[in-house]
Amino acid sequence: MRYSTLLALTLIPLTPVVYPPTAHAQMRIRDLQQTPPGITISGTVNQAIGNYFVLDDSSGQIIVDAGPRWWQPISLTPGERVTVRGKVGRSGELDAFSITRSDGTVINIRPDFGPPPWAGGSNRRGMPPGR
Repeated sequence: MRYSTLLALTLIPLTPVVYPPTAHAQMRIRDLQQTPPGITISGTVNQAIGNYFVLDDSSGQIIVDAGPRWWQPISLTPGERVTVRGKVGRSGELDAFSITRSDGTVINIRPDFGPPPWAGGSNRRGMPPGR
């Protein structure tokens, strides 16, 4: 019980951008299997530097991390509307699982579970699509 309280207090500054008002609602264990991993937010790219960009949904802004550029470079432009599925990282940024552009193009970044495919540096498993 203490861990969930600590986690909730740690994430309070992100509440306007990332978490819906029902984030603290009681769930049944069997319902956890029905819940998709991560969160989904949509907004406009304010600025982009490499594979990091600032997403604004008019309620606030959050930095999105789309993985290392050497693994899979992405090119987003300010003003572009995107939907990002991911999870909140240790530093408060959103670690992207995927990015969907307004034309429906999906950029897959990493799996929903487990370490990212680029973990381990030179011992990494596989290469990204198209490499």
